[in-house]
Amino acid sequence: MLVPMWPLTDEVDDLITAWRSQRPDLDVEPLQVLSRVSRLARHLDIARRGAFAAHGLESWEFDVLSALRRAGPPFQLTPGALLRATLVTSGTMTNRIDRLTDSGLVYREPDPRDRRGVLVTLSERGRTVVDAAFTDLLDREQALLARLGREERQELSALLRTLLIPFDEGGAPAAK
Repeated sequence: MLVPMWPLTDEVDDLITAWRSQRPDLDVEPLQVLSRVSRLARHLDIARRGAFAAHGLESWEFDVLSALRRAGPPFQLTPGALLRATLVTSGTMTNRIDRLTDSGLVYREPDPRDRRGVLVTLSERGRTVVDAAFTDLLDREQALLARLGREERQELSALLRTLLIPFDEGGAPAAK
């Protein structure tokens, strides 16, 4: 692990110092990590919304379009697969597909494997927009991580993965 040559401080350090002063009976150590994660999440949300808005997209539109793009050629998924990829209800997904269809970013076509089903397919315009938004997003995320070297990024990624796995497995630690 790389350690800076000088002591870096941020707003969380001030927050922790104040809490330790006011409540020395409590262990405020979780704030050192989770308050920073929370603040970083806000900065990431601003960067993401900016990247998407620059390409005329809302976050939810990018989520659906990027799920289709990641599927690879022919860039299509069933509405059910899109539900699983984006974690929304079926009614919400139907509304989103309708809106994306109306804007020409996706289109529906019959599913050849299921006569009652449909496939949602990324249009050429949708692919162009999502590719540009994704490139912009990566540039903004690189800027957020610019102060970390490659090894530090990998270490941070591994630590965050360790924290997230229980949530992904549906067995997140119980909150009081």
